[in-house]
Amino acid sequence: MDPRTRKYLAEIGRRGGLKSRRRLEPETAREMVRLREARRAYRKFHAHCFWSSPPEFRVERSDVAWVAEQLMRYGGREAWEKGANLCR
Repeated sequence: MDPRTRKYLAEIGRRGGLKSRRRLEPETAREMVRLREARRAYRKFHAHCFWSSPPEFRVERSDVAWVAEQLMRYGGREAWEKGANLCR
C-alpha cells in the first residue's frame, strides 16, 4: 500500500474513532452485552426452549432472566451454559 494512502486511511480512521466514541459505565456496557447475548440465544435455541413464543419476539432487558431460565430448564448442555453465563 502506498504510504500516502496508508497515512490518509489512518487519519480518517482516527477522526472517526474520536467522533464515535461514547462513554459508558462498565455496568451499562455489561448489561448491553447480556441483552445482545440473550437475543442471540433466543434465536439460536428457539425451537428447543422457546417454541411456545413467537419467533419474532424481541427480547428486552427485563426478559434476560426469563431467557436464561428457559435455556437452563429446557436446553441441552450448550443452552444451559449460555443461560448460566447470562445469569452472572
